[in-house]
Amino acid sequence: MKLCTSSPIGANFIYVLQRASKAKMITREVLLCLVALLVVWVSHCVYRWKNPKCHGKLPPGSMGFPFIGETIQFFIPNHSLYDIPPFIRSRMARYGSLFRTSLVGRKVVVSVDPEINYQIFQQEGKSFVISYTESFSEIIGRKSLLVYHEMAHKYLKNLILHLVGPANLKAKLIHEMDESTRTRLHSWASHGNIVDIKEATSNMVFEYFAKKLISYDECKTSKKLKDNYNAFMSGLISFPINIPGTAYHACLEGRKNALKVIKDTMEGRKNCNINHGDFLDYLVEEVRKEDTILSEEIAVNMIFLLLFAAYETTSTAITLAIKFISDHPQVLIQLTREHEAILKSRESKNSEITWQEYKSMTFTHMVINETLRLANIVPGMFRKAVKDVQMNGFTIPAGWLVMVVPAITHLDPDKYDDPLLFNPWRWEGKELHAGSKTFMAFGGGVRLCVGADFAKLKMAIFLHYLVLNYRWTVIKGGDTIRMPGLIFPNGLHIKISEKQNG
Repeated sequence: MKLCTSSPIGANFIYVLQRASKAKMITREVLLCLVALLVVWVSHCVYRWKNPKCHGKLPPGSMGFPFIGETIQFFIPNHSLYDIPPFIRSRMARYGSLFRTSLVGRKVVVSVDPEINYQIFQQEGKSFVISYTESFSEIIGRKSLLVYHEMAHKYLKNLILHLVGPANLKAKLIHEMDESTRTRLHSWASHGNIVDIKEATSNMVFEYFAKKLISYDECKTSKKLKDNYNAFMSGLISFPINIPGTAYHACLEGRKNALKVIKDTMEGRKNCNINHGDFLDYLVEEVRKEDTILSEEIAVNMIFLLLFAAYETTSTAITLAIKFISDHPQVLIQLTREHEAILKSRESKNSEITWQEYKSMTFTHMVINETLRLANIVPGMFRKAVKDVQMNGFTIPAGWLVMVVPAITHLDPDKYDDPLLFNPWRWEGKELHAGSKTFMAFGGGVRLCVGADFAKLKMAIFLHYLVLNYRWTVIKGGDTIRMPGLIFPNGLHIKISEKQNG
C-alpha cells in the first residue's frame, strides 16, 4: 500500500522522519565534538605530564604514564645482591647521573652523583628538607620523627640519643647487649638444630630493644607485637594499593595494630607510679613538661619507628655479614685472630666486652663497613626541594622530590677497586666511624642515622662471640632479592655448635 504524501497523515509522517534524522545528526555532531574535546584535553594532560613546567632546564628523563609514572618498573624485583637495580642502571645509561621520573604520583629527580648527593645533604633545612611520597608517609606516620625539621628534629633526635647515643651505649647498653647476645648464641648451639639466622637475629634484636623501649616481653603477652611488625615489613616498600589482600594494606593494618599496643602501654603508664626504667618512662616524663613539643602521639610514633629501624636493618646486616664471612675463609681467620688477641689481653676470659675493646676492633669495623657498603639496605633517601635548585646545569623545581641513591657510589669502580668483591682490607688506613661522599650507609648531613652507633655495636658484639666460641656451616638459603629493599626470601640457615676448647 503506497503512502500518499499529499494527505495530512503522510505529510506529518515524513516531517517526523526528517526531524528525527536531523536530531540524530545533531546528536552525532555533539558526540563527535565532545570526543574531540576529550581527546584534546587528554592530549594536553599527557603533554603537560611528560613536559612539566620548570623555570630552567629539567634533568633528562621520562615521566612514564600519567599518574602511574614509572612506579611499576621501579618495583620490579632485582635478584642480584651486587648489581645496580635495573630501574636505575638503564636510566643512568640513557640519561646520566641525574634524571627525572615519576613514582607513585610524585615528580622525582634521581641522583646517583656523589658530589650532588653530598650537596643535597649539606643543604638540609635550606634548599632541601626530608620528605617522602604520600603512600610512604602514610606508612611511617604523619607524626614520625622523619617528618620534622630544624629545631623540632634536633630536639626529638636528642631524646633518642638519650637511649642509643654513645654515652648510654658505653655506660649501660654494651653490658646488656653483651649478655643477651651470649645467651642467645648459647641457646642456638645447645639445641643443636639448624637456625635461620635472619629470623633468629631479628627476634634477638626485636626482643631486646622492645624491652628497652616499653618493657615488652613477647613471651608474657597475647598481643604479639612482632607479628604486627612482620605484617608491616611485608608491605613497607610495595605498590601502594590499599585493598584487602595487598601487601600495602597488610602493612597499614600491621602498623595500626602495633601502634595500638604501644599506645595502650603508654596509657597504662600515665597514672602508674612504678618505675620501669625504660625509654617510655623517660618519654612520659617529657610529655608532662609544660614547655615540650613532645605529644603522646609523637612519642608513640617515635617508639614505633625506633623499634622497626633497630631490629630489621640490624638483623639484615648481621645476616649478610655471616653470609660474606662464610664465603670468605680468610676473613674469618683474620677476625678470629683479632678477637683471640682481645681475649688474651683480659684478666678473665669470662669478662664482658669493654668499651675500649670495642673501639680496638679495627678489622671487625672494616668487615662491618664492607658489609654495609655491599648491603645497601636502604634503596634511596628522599628530600624535597623547597625552592628551585640549580645542580650541574639543571633545575630541580620547588616541590619536587629528590631521591639520593648511595648504592651507585658504593658500587662505582672509580671509587672502589673491584667494587663487587667483598674485601674488608680495602678499608685499611681509612676512617671507619664516619660517613663520607663515597660511603653513605647511614645517610649524611644532619640526618645521619641516629641509631648507627647502636647497630655497629650490636654487630661487633655478635661477631666477637660468634667467631670466638662457635663453628657454623651454611646449610641452605642466603639468596637475596631487592624489592627494592633487601630481603632474604629463604632466610640463611646455618648449623651452629660450640667450639671444644682445649
